Amino acid sequence: MRKVFLTVAGLAFFAVLGAVSMSAQGQGKVRISGQALNFSNTATGANTHIQIDINSWSTQETRKRLIDTFLKDKQDGLLEALQDMPSIGRWTFPGYMGPDPNNIYRLGTPLRYAMSTPLPDGGQRIIIMTDRVIGFREQANQPRSIDYPFTLMQIQLNKNGEGEGRMAWSTKIDFDKKKNNIEIENYASEPIRLNLLKLEPRK
Repeated sequence: MRKVFLTVAGLAFFAVLGAVSMSAQGQGKVRISGQALNFSNTATGANTHIQIDINSWSTQETRKRLIDTFLKDKQDGLLEALQDMPSIGRWTFPGYMGPDPNNIYRLGTPLRYAMSTPLPDGGQRIIIMTDRVIGFREQANQPRSIDYPFTLMQIQLNKNGEGEGRMAWSTKIDFDKKKNNIEIENYASEPIRLNLLKLEPRK
């Protein structure tokens, strides 16, 4: 497991949720597709196709509400707030060839938060956060992974809508009062790499 520390004096949780959003009207519905490569100690989504459909974009008001909720009620409050939000899209591993055809890798997960930040070169950085779907077996057995309830993605695209990113499938977010740090801990040894990404508009 790997921890990433972000100082509250710096970008802190604001970096996770994105800084300045593009106009939701200007961005519209999009699909991002590419390859997901897993080199960590888990087999989640290893070397398969990923598809991310975003139907609408989160607002600055939503971003502020999530930040305020986290600073007040920490991870549990943030998780509850996300779960209460409507789905704004869906991501999935459509080519996943696991033993169960109805598993969450193939069926996908609703998106709760997506924000785009324009870059100086004409590209954009997209931050996605959602609650992780926890299956019946995991819920019943209560392994350590149950404490990692978020999925985070950071995607960087050039002006042509092409790029790469990282996906932390199982993540927990904590606040260390003594160090005044936000701690983002990934359950796997490293995030899933998202390569050959391409953004395309959808009707």
